[in-house]
Amino acid sequence: MTAAVQAAPAAVPALGAEAPDFELANQFGEPVTLSSFRGQNVALVFYPFAFSGICTGELCEIRDNLGMFEDSNTVVLGVSVDSKFSLRAYAEQEGYKFDLLADFWPHGAVASAYGVFDAGSGMAKRATFIIDGDGRIRYSVVNPRGQARDFREYRSALADLKRD
Repeated sequence: MTAAVQAAPAAVPALGAEAPDFELANQFGEPVTLSSFRGQNVALVFYPFAFSGICTGELCEIRDNLGMFEDSNTVVLGVSVDSKFSLRAYAEQEGYKFDLLADFWPHGAVASAYGVFDAGSGMAKRATFIIDGDGRIRYSVVNPRGQARDFREYRSALADLKRD
């Protein structure tokens, strides 16, 4: 019996680095490409799974404060390894008005490119990247398993974008 050989995961991109571009299907099956948002800021929010407790709490907090992101010209993109079908049901149930992207196949490829795929559990880690209109990473955080993100950090990172 031989063990599967896996490529070494990419490192989390450094602040100021160009964000890895990607194309994923949203909850409606429509293609969404990161580079199509040049000129706007993007909050790229990786989360482990749809319908899970901490993830739902975090995304509902974003949903309830979406105006804060819009006021700083920031588009929210949620990313998980779930299928587009699961994400559509999740978005409808929770009333999310932002895109949820399916990093389903190749499984976790985008999370891997951002250094936040946990191959042992097959899920994305809880991570956020705020990307400026030039495609550069201006803020990032990767939280330990089971620990929710601090929403106040979003406020601070978005305020920093407005000052520049």
